[in-house]
Amino acid sequence: MIWYPYEQMKTMRAPYKIVDAEGVYLYTADQKLIDSVSSWWSVIHGYKHPELNAAIREQLDKFAHVMLGGLTHEPAEKLSEKLADWLPGDLDCCFFSDSGSVAVEVALKMALQYYMNRGETGRTMTLSLNHAYHGDTFKTMEVGDDEDYHFVLQAYGQSPYAAHIPPEIPALEQAFEQYHDKLNCLIVEPLLQGAGGMRMYDVSFLARARELCDEYGVLLIFDEVATGFGRTGNRFVADLVQPDILVLGKALTGGYIGHAATVASRRVFAGFYDNDPNHALMHGPTFMGNALACSVALKSIELFEREDYMSKIRRIEDIARRELAGFADPRVKEVRIMGGCICLEVYDPATLTGYQQFAYRHGVFSRPFLNYLYAMPPYIISEAELVQVISLMKQWFLQN
Repeated sequence: MIWYPYEQMKTMRAPYKIVDAEGVYLYTADQKLIDSVSSWWSVIHGYKHPELNAAIREQLDKFAHVMLGGLTHEPAEKLSEKLADWLPGDLDCCFFSDSGSVAVEVALKMALQYYMNRGETGRTMTLSLNHAYHGDTFKTMEVGDDEDYHFVLQAYGQSPYAAHIPPEIPALEQAFEQYHDKLNCLIVEPLLQGAGGMRMYDVSFLARARELCDEYGVLLIFDEVATGFGRTGNRFVADLVQPDILVLGKALTGGYIGHAATVASRRVFAGFYDNDPNHALMHGPTFMGNALACSVALKSIELFEREDYMSKIRRIEDIARRELAGFADPRVKEVRIMGGCICLEVYDPATLTGYQQFAYRHGVFSRPFLNYLYAMPPYIISEAELVQVISLMKQWFLQN
């Protein structure tokens, strides 16, 4: 049997069985659904895109996968070259992996070893944000701060290697004053904290973080697994404030295949480039640089550029602001909109009980969690389809 994610298997409702998907639509045997969450925020081009399908098929006729240990291939080389050219500054050195969580693990490992290679073995701490979510592997849970996901770590007690702060400049400055000689990195989901509740904060926090990291010699890591490729209304938040290490995933392949990249600056890479074999980064996921994933990622980036996806994202934000202007309900704590993300936070999670089934009956797939009713639609969604999604969110409160 399938063991499903984030579910108590004994009490979970039967999942909807998808038999086909195309554009923004998922199809069950009896319903056509707008996917308002883009398969966990990854399917930015929609389903069954002909050019992405063709990229997969063309590479499949050559080979599906070869390891990067002692071997290389054109799709991985071209993707690393494209990312180095496309990303800001000297974010040029790409380490590939097979999921966002693993890519964050790699970033954290890079940050720790960067200082160990320099003999600074006391820099063992990581600073991150309250309500952070960086994945479900163990080190990512440690730097995360969400008991709804990571309560299993209570078995270990409070970690001496992680500290958490709100995304507020006074708290940031205080943390650097207290921990600066122990920190190897500050890791953040920039501007938009996804699984922690679609929480949004100001870029001034990131600008000050960059200054403090420079002042105290701490690496700055941006986890843009969820925020990258336009979701915040910026191509990458790294375009506004450049980190030392950038983590990409989800939309990297247009949601076709699990793949991720940990992209380091040349300064970080230089900390490992040495005659000493002990200074090498000892990490190697089996499917890193998968040829199918790299091929479809290259085509996904081409579509993003050629079809001016940033204008599509601005259109989504404009429509959302128009449709939710003046909307209020005593059960709704806050309405938040940023780029391609729309969130209604409620006071009581019970308010959202039954919404998924309600949405299904009305032709939308939605997956609220905790206190958050949200949409992160594919960027190709039409105005009428987006209005349908948002109208349904409002209708839930009007009829209940």
